[in-house]
Amino acid sequence: MKRLALLFVLCLAVLFTTGLQAQAPTDFFFRSGDRVLFLGDSITEQYQYSSDIELYLTTRFPKWNLFFLNAGIGGDTAQGGNGRFAGHVLAEKPTAITINFGMNDAGYGALDTNRRDNYARQTEAMLTAAKSAGVRVALVSPNAVDRRVQDRFKLYLETQKDFYAPLKELAAKHGAAFADQYAITRTALERMENDKAAAVIPFGDGFHTAPPGGLFMAHAILTALHAPALVSDVELDAAGGDPKTRACRVESVNRTESSIAFDRTDDALPLPIQKDWVSLLPYVNQLQDLNWYGLKVTGLSAGTYPLTIDSVEVASFSSDQLAAGVNLGNLTAGPIWDQAQKVFATINAKNQIVHQRFRGVVMFQPPDWLADVANERKPKELARRLDQISEKQAEVYSLAQPTKHRFELKLAK
Repeated sequence: MKRLALLFVLCLAVLFTTGLQAQAPTDFFFRSGDRVLFLGDSITEQYQYSSDIELYLTTRFPKWNLFFLNAGIGGDTAQGGNGRFAGHVLAEKPTAITINFGMNDAGYGALDTNRRDNYARQTEAMLTAAKSAGVRVALVSPNAVDRRVQDRFKLYLETQKDFYAPLKELAAKHGAAFADQYAITRTALERMENDKAAAVIPFGDGFHTAPPGGLFMAHAILTALHAPALVSDVELDAAGGDPKTRACRVESVNRTESSIAFDRTDDALPLPIQKDWVSLLPYVNQLQDLNWYGLKVTGLSAGTYPLTIDSVEVASFSSDQLAAGVNLGNLTAGPIWDQAQKVFATINAKNQIVHQRFRGVVMFQPPDWLADVANERKPKELARRLDQISEKQAEVYSLAQPTKHRFELKLAK
């Protein structure tokens, strides 16, 4: 009886430890069950960085049941955001919002301190309103402009530094999180300049995102908000012994001197790396701080080992690389990538409904002679579209649930 009790306690300990490994750090801004709203200007309305953040949160935490809305408007400023904060933000009852204004506010020229003071006042008003409503805020400085693309941005890049300077203090004053996206992206852009990486253009016109720019921004924001790097990790010795795992389970291990195969069931999916993201990877730390899907195998005979997942070859590594550990999170093909890509495609389809609801219903202003009809029908239409979004969100989470996969490494002849 005592042995059974001890076994039960040990099983609980294992389950508890596994659960801890899958949890986000306590200082991560986003939380399970959040209703997230992205607020900003045209860069937010592009649904690139916001969708990439959503993709990360959905694939990394497939049990969190998050819900996402976007209230970005092209050409908007902090003053505009403050003016519509009650109707476009608080009315949606979010639990967490990101505020990303400032690109248009500074005027794309030399520093104007009056503009900066107004920007700070309007931003503080939004922080005050959110705090009063019990809504958590992540205040985000805008991305640095790319002076390689437009010559006038050589001046504006310096203006941005001084213009966004009040944000950190305002965030601290109101208990908000702060992501200094400007500083992070400027450092990376300067590296691109030094490397003469002319083919790497995150912002097509120097400030709006091209597809790699969405990842560029999402990486800067998420890492600044203390997003966990780990998807899952496995260490195996081809000579024998139990596997070491984090946030996953490994079973049915078969070993020889020149091969190893095992079943791997992860707690989460890695981000599906898009092919047009690949050139950006050196400037986002190879995503080692955001998308670590690790595999380490020691004890293999020297040589090259193709990796297959469910009998599909996805990569090839040397025995030395495998002994050091590799990040499979940056693969651009394979069964796991395919699953995560379906999640991404469904998120993008859902966000078309989100955008149509916001532009076509939330922002709709009827003429005075239709006010009575609109007052009756608008709430119903908002609710109907919200139901559509909820159905699509449920589909996203259904697709995001990880499954068991067979991994095999076999020495190439």
